Amino acid sequence: MVLVAIVFSALALGAGISGDESDNAAANLPDSAESARADVLQESLGTSEFTPVFAVFDRDGDKLTAEDREAVGAKVAELQKLAASGQKAFPVFAEDGAAAFIGVPLRTDTPEDDLEKPVSAIRETASADLPDGLRAQATGGPAFTVDLSKVFDGADVRLLITTACVVALLLLLTYRSPWLWLVPLSVVGIADQVAATAVDAASRVFPFSVDGQSTGITSVLVFGAGTNYALLLIARYREELRREDSRYDAMRVAWGQAAPAILASSGTVVLALLCLGFADSPSSRNIGYGGAIGIVVAVLYALVVLPAAMTLFGRRLFWPFVPHVGQADPTETGFWSKVAAAVTRRPVLVSVVGLLALVVLALPLSGLTTGLSQTEQFRATPESVTGQEVLAEHFPAGASQPTSVLVPDAAAQDVRRAVADVDGVDRVDPGDSAEGTTALSAVLSADPGSEQAFSTVEAIRDAARQVEPDALVGGPDAESLDSQTATDRDQALIIPMILGVVLLVLLVLLRSVVAAVVLVLTVVATFAASLGASWWAFTHLFDFPALDLSVPLLSFLFLVALGVDYNIFLTTRAKEEAARHDTRTAISVALAVTGGVITSAGILLAAVFTVLGVLPLIVLTQVGVIVGFGVLLDTLLVRSVLVPALVALLGRRFWWPGALSRDEVRDGQ
Repeated sequence: MVLVAIVFSALALGAGISGDESDNAAANLPDSAESARADVLQESLGTSEFTPVFAVFDRDGDKLTAEDREAVGAKVAELQKLAASGQKAFPVFAEDGAAAFIGVPLRTDTPEDDLEKPVSAIRETASADLPDGLRAQATGGPAFTVDLSKVFDGADVRLLITTACVVALLLLLTYRSPWLWLVPLSVVGIADQVAATAVDAASRVFPFSVDGQSTGITSVLVFGAGTNYALLLIARYREELRREDSRYDAMRVAWGQAAPAILASSGTVVLALLCLGFADSPSSRNIGYGGAIGIVVAVLYALVVLPAAMTLFGRRLFWPFVPHVGQADPTETGFWSKVAAAVTRRPVLVSVVGLLALVVLALPLSGLTTGLSQTEQFRATPESVTGQEVLAEHFPAGASQPTSVLVPDAAAQDVRRAVADVDGVDRVDPGDSAEGTTALSAVLSADPGSEQAFSTVEAIRDAARQVEPDALVGGPDAESLDSQTATDRDQALIIPMILGVVLLVLLVLLRSVVAAVVLVLTVVATFAASLGASWWAFTHLFDFPALDLSVPLLSFLFLVALGVDYNIFLTTRAKEEAARHDTRTAISVALAVTGGVITSAGILLAAVFTVLGVLPLIVLTQVGVIVGFGVLLDTLLVRSVLVPALVALLGRRFWWPGALSRDEVRDGQ
């Protein structure tokens, strides 16, 4: 089987399949959005063939000198050579005399990967041979796109190396063996690369694409979930090696005991991820489909390839702690057996204290805000952001990213007057006209991507439609507003779907309504607590202005779907023990024998998600922190303390209406 897996993996990795890539800039915008339709119309009319890069010149607040103005004028001729064919570079000086910019038009149909060369050339040309104290920075739509793309340059390699190192270290600490950790790490590492190829291939067939964000998250999911499944299987295998002479018999028994829980937990994650397929946001769909494929590959390698690889090397793989037949299981008298005894001895007190802790952690949610502007997307500050800040300080804030209004020619003048009267509109310039449609350009006074800009866009839409019902309003601010609307809709639809999926899986697995509801409520409480605690950290430690729009939904998905994994591992073992013991004893034994491995799995998964912070993009940092903290909270408090206490408190009622709930003798009734 190992040889078959090697051949299959080599063929998959050598196939040279490339995915259907999407631009990060438009990843959150559904095709049905008004701004998307406006963009399509402009492209079809040829009225948006060009978009400018702005070379911004200033002295950090001081007035420009006469020499500075001459230098800016000379730069116009130099930058003209970099403008799109037939277009002219144009200079504009601020009324306050403290800044100037030169607009350099580029073609809007330039592929994202090809933008870096002209933008870099503009930056180098604008900055060369300037008077002392005068600085130049390039901003505008193409510059933002390039800076965002640079975040993902080498991201796959950085994430892979960092994740592999984190996993290797934690596996080494878990098994305390010089070579055992190599087997699961190698299997999961190969699974990660095969999953990437599978996602690329699927994107050519199914309605999704790949981008840097979805690729990074899929890799983290494969490493995190795949290693979790490996830890559970290896723990059961080591347990059976103390009972079976044959390592093959031990693996067969371990596989039969671990596979149902692994399949149930992985199935929950896959179904939850597939719920994102109903999202309006393309980036959410990309993460959903890509992540689901990644989990399927991870569980396939964990249940098919890993068992063969483990038995290939025999018992000595566990050296220096080699399990032998008849050897006592240390988990039965270890640390977690003591925790189980303490928790189940006073379940009421433990339950109350655990719930209060979650409530306290969730309190900061009262001040939660969402929505990052374009200039707030980065942890570090790229040139496009500082250039935009200079523009906003000395020119109308929306000058670099005007809002477009597309109307029939006959209504153009009336719509222009109506839009010009909207509060927050600095001016409305007449645009090009083609095929009976005119594109007006409205410059807003609010900062791009701000709530004030969104309110102004909504007011422009209302004013334009009162004059012309078929008017379409687009542009960067309109796109951001439509992305926010799509995200709000996705959260309202998909969060209940995820909860329904998790509840259904637990009902089928445990045959208990009470158990399913209790476990779902605990993972939801964990999400609220981790989101609240993380929001406090973001505002007080990281100085983040808000959560990215996609963060609450993605964090909820990962925490609920992955968090319920540990409860599945715990309660399926408790159900297995409940056939022989009363409920309190069953949950105590389950916690004693699974506590170590689940805690190791949780710490590992939390560390893997935190690795997303190696990328200087705030959205990935926020997801990594929230999910990482939430997994630790679930592992160390909810699954280890609160759930066992609730199970002990409910007794046989926890299994209602299943057969175990009617077993009065075993529960001492």
